[in-house]
Formats: sequence, C-alpha cells, structure tokens
Amino acid sequence: MNTIIKTINMDDKIYPESLKQIYDPPRQLYCIGNIELLESNKKIAIIGCRDYSAYGHNIAEKFSYELSMRGMIIVSGGAKGIDSFAHKGCLKANKETIMVLGNGLDYVYPPENKLLEREIIKNNGLLISEYPIGVRPSKYTFPARNRIISGLSSGVLVIEAKQKSGTLITVDFALEQGKNIYAVPGNINSENAMGTNELIKQGAKIVTSIYDILEDYIDFA
Repeated sequence: MNTIIKTINMDDKIYPESLKQIYDPPRQLYCIGNIELLESNKKIAIIGCRDYSAYGHNIAEKFSYELSMRGMIIVSGGAKGIDSFAHKGCLKANKETIMVLGNGLDYVYPPENKLLEREIIKNNGLLISEYPIGVRPSKYTFPARNRIISGLSSGVLVIEAKQKSGTLITVDFALEQGKNIYAVPGNINSENAMGTNELIKQGAKIVTSIYDILEDYIDFA
C-alpha cells in the first residue's frame, strides 16, 4: 500500500476550487492516495450519527453503494457509525471514496478504522486532512474538519442525526457554502431521526431513493 503523504497548497492547480470559496479555507491539504479525485465535480457527502441504528447502517451502505455505482464520489469523515458505513458502501461497489480526517494522517481515529483506511487506499481512494503529521484528534479538530467535508461536496446527505448533533455542524457549514442539503426521513419516535426530520421541515430535500439526489445533476438526468 502506498502511504506517501502529498502536500497540496492553495496555489497548486489541483487544489479544489470549491474549497477556495469557503470561509477559512485550509492553507494546505495533506493527502494519501488518489489526489485526482479532488478534481471531480460529482462529490456528495454522506454523514450521520455515531450512535447509529440498524436502519441508518443499512441506508448509509445502500445509498453510498448505489450513488458510487452511478459515478458519484462519496465524501465522509471516517467517524464511527454512518460515516464509516458510507465509506464501506463504496468499497462494496469497488469504487473510490474520500475520507476527511480530523487529525494528522499518521494517526487513526477511531482506532478500529485502521483496516478501513487501508482498504480505501488500496481501492484507489483518498485520505485527506488539513492537519500535519503529529496532530491528534480533539473536540476542536473535528468541527473544523466538517467545513472541508461540505466544502469539497456539491451536496450533503444526512442519514440519522439527533436534535443536538455534531452532524448538524456540517449542515450549517453546507448552508453557509450554498450546498444542497438532503435528508433521509426516520421514525418520529426515534431520537436518531429528530435532526433529519427537522431538517426536512426546514426545507432540506427528502430522500427516499438515490434518484432524489441524481435528478439534481444534469449528467444523470
């Protein structure tokens, strides 16, 4: 497995234009893997609860699998739960995915994702961080990381979010950046659906199949 770390600066041609447009863009991006994925304009973020349900697990893998099979690049944060299942759905489809980390690339968090990170690189995917080697994850690095997840993507799909959830921080960044917001509805009695159902009430596009997303992209019409 190639674990060479590449550094991309803001003035480099491959630095994503969409990131240059956000508030406080990262000055450098540290990358392991296929940096050409940064040039794709068909990137969708999939995010959600760490304390996932079986429903959220199934939907995250199903939608990431189906979207990646249709040529979309899935971006997520590698967190426990929905994020990790989104990455795994891409791997099941034998497609590339981008994992945005909240720490230096020499540190694996959560530790159980060591194999997942290896599989992403092996499958021509990309690990990316604004943090240099030696930076460990903290309560500050993860919220900051979320602006990059949304900044790289043309839209954000939320699968399970509690009423007060770190997932909603990414949604706030996405709204500020003018991105499309999508949400999967859930059981009104489920704590994990309170955030997503509220997003739908506030105007997020309800998603019950991948075509609710794909119809917003001319290439897939």
